[in-house]
Amino acid sequence: MSPVEFSIFVNRITAICMEMGAVLERSALSPNIKDRLDFSCALFDATGGLVAQAAHIPVHLGSMAYAMSDLVEGVDWHLGDVLVVNDPFLGGTHLPDVTLISPCIVEEILMGFVANRAHHADIGADAPGSMPMSTTLNEEGLVIPPTLMLRNGEATAAGRELYAICSPVTAGDLAAQQSAVAIGVQRLSALIASQGLDGFLSGVEQLYTYASTLAVDAYRSIPLGVYEAADLMDDDGNGYRDVPIRVRVTVTRESITVDFGGTSNQVTGNINCPMPVTAAAVLYCFRGLLPDDVPNCYGTFSHIHIAAPEHSLVNAQRPSAVAAGNVETSMRIVDVVLRALQPAMPSRIPAAAQGTMNNVAMGSRSSHDPNARWDYYETIGGGTGAHAHGDGLSGVQAHMTNTLNTPIESLEHHYPLRVTAYRIRRHSGGAGRYVGGDGLLRTIRFLEPTEVTLLTERRRHPPWGLGTAKSGQVGRNSLDDRELPGKCHLHVYTGQELTIETPGGGGFGPAASDEDSG
Repeated sequence: MSPVEFSIFVNRITAICMEMGAVLERSALSPNIKDRLDFSCALFDATGGLVAQAAHIPVHLGSMAYAMSDLVEGVDWHLGDVLVVNDPFLGGTHLPDVTLISPCIVEEILMGFVANRAHHADIGADAPGSMPMSTTLNEEGLVIPPTLMLRNGEATAAGRELYAICSPVTAGDLAAQQSAVAIGVQRLSALIASQGLDGFLSGVEQLYTYASTLAVDAYRSIPLGVYEAADLMDDDGNGYRDVPIRVRVTVTRESITVDFGGTSNQVTGNINCPMPVTAAAVLYCFRGLLPDDVPNCYGTFSHIHIAAPEHSLVNAQRPSAVAAGNVETSMRIVDVVLRALQPAMPSRIPAAAQGTMNNVAMGSRSSHDPNARWDYYETIGGGTGAHAHGDGLSGVQAHMTNTLNTPIESLEHHYPLRVTAYRIRRHSGGAGRYVGGDGLLRTIRFLEPTEVTLLTERRRHPPWGLGTAKSGQVGRNSLDDRELPGKCHLHVYTGQELTIETPGGGGFGPAASDEDSG
């Protein structure tokens, strides 16, 4: 392809992912998907290599890219098939993230796959919101191994059973995902028809080569060497505190190896990570070092190798609980990899962001009125780290998620909740030449008895600053005037108020007073 033709090709495949996302957003029922946009869409080649993705959720997309080859291998694919999976040890992340995959078959030849992954607030866990204080995978909800829910466009027995056991909202969201992969297959088939089979395959190979060339050029700006760092998770929610994550990054002319040797063994609580989640966090760090115009595809990351001991926190094995590994430990992996790279690239690596997604899951399991059952899940933004060129951002999601906040109007319309405070947590960012972004304060009043689960981090160990700059403030959770642990499950009563104060980002460089005193 000529440069102009190639540019059009890249934009067309990216547009397919964006259109899939638009269909999912506009047809979903839950605020978690239609308002917070907690979903991701991507295209893959016939072997499961990433071809294109929209700018959706990093932890979704990186983990799909890592695991897709294993998911699609060995299946006898037919036109109209849709496969569903959420098993974290067979290509998923955690159980609420349900993935749908559909093949694109043109002229009886398998040309690739379309896929989307969306977070469901009710996946069958005993605790409302399906983010429980679990100690095994089976406590976290329904485990779906790779299963054909449609065969040749017709619902299978397994597919009908899945819809039958879902709540109405979950079933509606699942149908929205199904519509999104259907439009993805339709658009990809049309693109292939316009390019011809050989022309499309040639374009994909050109894409991989182009991305690899740009990525290698960018990675070679990292000085050769070995870089190490360590950081701590606050706790696992089951009595194990200060859980270490260690990394060694080895940069050579040929490749980059990221080794997590020395990291804690997997723990009793649910902060364990399956390997695809760890890979997603690592790939995110290196994607952030690339120019914006480098495509996200297989070629972008082919020179990065990841190693982690089996049965460790970052390569957990069945039946470990993993609900919070996807959302909390992934954030700490980013912190530790960036901290390792900071001496090599001091002007490009920021101070630590809030280092948590501040997960709040809640709902009701009313036994006397099944129709009163409800589930809600949200994450809450905080501060990002300051950097060599300016202050951090306040009140935003960072790193492994870029979901939106749930608008107060939507929250109060759908659930028996009232938001009584929602504001920037002033001066929670770390001081320095450049100041870390501030966190948020969000207070929710309950209009009926409710079960609540909190899975939060950076309540004990603050987001670190760089140079002599200050750390960001730790987060804080409270019910009325009583401080709560970072991870807990509680029953609240009508009129009580839950307040989440999220961490600020770390500062960068010496504060003015430090420079003056020097």
